[in-house]
Amino acid sequence: MNYDASSLKVLKGLEGVRKRPGMYIGSTDVNGLHHLVWEIFDNAVDECLAGYAKKIEVTLKKDGSIIVEDDGRGIPIDKHSSGLSGVELVFTELHAGGKFSEGAYKTSGGLHGVGSSVVNALSKHLVVNVFKNGNNYETVFENGGSIKSRTKIIATTSKKGTKVHFMPDYEIFKKSKFSFETISERLRESSFLLKNVVIKVNDENTSQSEEFKHENGIKAFIEFINDSKVAVNKEIATFADNKNKIEVEFGFQYTDSYSESIISFVNNVKTKDGGTHESAAKSAFTKVFNDYAQEKNILKGKNNGFDGSDIREGLTLVLSLKIPESILEFVGQTKDKLGTPEAKNIVEEVVSRELKFWINENKDQTTKILDKIKRSYDARNAARLARAEVRKTKSALNEKKILSGKLTPAQSKKPEEKEIFLVEGDSAGGSAKLGRDKKTQAVLPLRGKVINAEKSKLVDILSNEEIASIINTIGAGIGSDFNVKNSQYGKIIIMTDADTDGAHIQILLLTFFFRYMKDLIKNGMVYIAQPPLYKISRKNKNEVLYAWTDEELKEILKEKPNSEIQRYKGLGEMNAEQLWETTMDPQTRTLIQVSIEDVAIVERRVSILMGDKIELRKEWINKNVDFSLEDDFDININKGAD
Repeated sequence: MNYDASSLKVLKGLEGVRKRPGMYIGSTDVNGLHHLVWEIFDNAVDECLAGYAKKIEVTLKKDGSIIVEDDGRGIPIDKHSSGLSGVELVFTELHAGGKFSEGAYKTSGGLHGVGSSVVNALSKHLVVNVFKNGNNYETVFENGGSIKSRTKIIATTSKKGTKVHFMPDYEIFKKSKFSFETISERLRESSFLLKNVVIKVNDENTSQSEEFKHENGIKAFIEFINDSKVAVNKEIATFADNKNKIEVEFGFQYTDSYSESIISFVNNVKTKDGGTHESAAKSAFTKVFNDYAQEKNILKGKNNGFDGSDIREGLTLVLSLKIPESILEFVGQTKDKLGTPEAKNIVEEVVSRELKFWINENKDQTTKILDKIKRSYDARNAARLARAEVRKTKSALNEKKILSGKLTPAQSKKPEEKEIFLVEGDSAGGSAKLGRDKKTQAVLPLRGKVINAEKSKLVDILSNEEIASIINTIGAGIGSDFNVKNSQYGKIIIMTDADTDGAHIQILLLTFFFRYMKDLIKNGMVYIAQPPLYKISRKNKNEVLYAWTDEELKEILKEKPNSEIQRYKGLGEMNAEQLWETTMDPQTRTLIQVSIEDVAIVERRVSILMGDKIELRKEWINKNVDFSLEDDFDININKGAD
């Protein structure tokens, strides 16, 4: 086969986006689907940041489409030198927009200018209405970005702003759908950073509606995150400063939590992977509190000072920057990490100065915080000594025997190709050991429910036999000492029964990983296995099928009537061959990858559901859980169905 210039393919216009959507929106799962909303919503936010808009409304339509509307200046509708109207240009050309020119936006989250065109490329149908000059200008696109109807006046109006109505291409976003809860939580978060802007979200499918408006911004945000926790310093401290055209705003509060919660933003876009600004803030907190402790002789006997993890335990910090377009630098199109070098020195200077001032003005609260830091330091050292004591009192041989009684290791020496199944119960563990791929799959049976890491001190967690086995098996440390690069497995797979006890064990394990091995989740290494709910057999045909949902069972029974149905009550009911075929075989199994889309929401959710405040937990459950027992599908399990 010849390889010459004729072999090269040029993807014109938006073809490249449709060919490789993950490059532009991260993925084509439910997260990628919602990223389309964030791209259009962030454009509306930019109008608010520029001072031209005071309201944003998002509406989920019954047909699966979505509308984002603001009352800003409206996208330009006049003709560009390219011959296209402003709307046509913005929605059909990558890297076209007002965010590249000086003066259009002082600060903006949409640096790369590809958001609108990417949304268009990944939509079956998209309509833009611009309200300005007393007119309603409409532009219609279809089938991934083609202009169906050019920009034209369709009516007069007294409104101003932009309305974008798009239908995602569900051939690309298979089995995904918009979530009112996901969208409303993201919009609530943005509202904390947009003082006095009204943000509304409606769901025509369920008639749900939420409206957000805040006057005290970051303070309200921290109150929202910490409302399920006990505060150490009752007053939330907030600060704002401007240096070299970079605006820095931050607030903090300490709670009795055993973990830190740091949420950062740049131009109202969440930087969930941190960046130069977040690193600088952490450094400032470590230095300022250590300097104060040294000055007050609190560090006596504490070697070189408190560790950064000691100082951040229980800290809730919200950091928000506004950075001019000329120096704004994100790492990647999805804008999850700030790369602007100038931000580091400015944030460290501002946070250090303001924190020093606050400490000297609030010595009673500072004393309580330092007591918390000292407790963290002592607990960390106690945990370190406990681990050392275990190693000292047990010979390597005895420790190996203790682990080998539970762990069935994989033969491979390559961590990246190995996976470990954390299995509920000895019975299922036995089947998993017999059915596994011995080269790459390890099995660790868990007896009973593990300790709740949200309510427990690190010393108590380490003394829990099941957790200790998990820590030793993964081999990458715990808490501040955890290093994901040392993990002995590329995949950590939680495999439990498909019942309430199994779900509880999953949640307890996920809470532990979130609190003490968070990088496993951040790196996409934690999974939940999906065992089938039903076994469908036809003895006269010597045929066996499996169903993972009631819907799948319905479909099978339509084609295979008079089948015998077994509802699995647990993994232990499957033999080794069945467990391999349905749940462990990489070629046929289904795994759910655990991810952290929004750390602030996860932080609050874990605190509410796994913490000590019963009333908050009850309130959340009553609001979010459907207790309806209605079921229109009635089958006679184990006796066949017609």
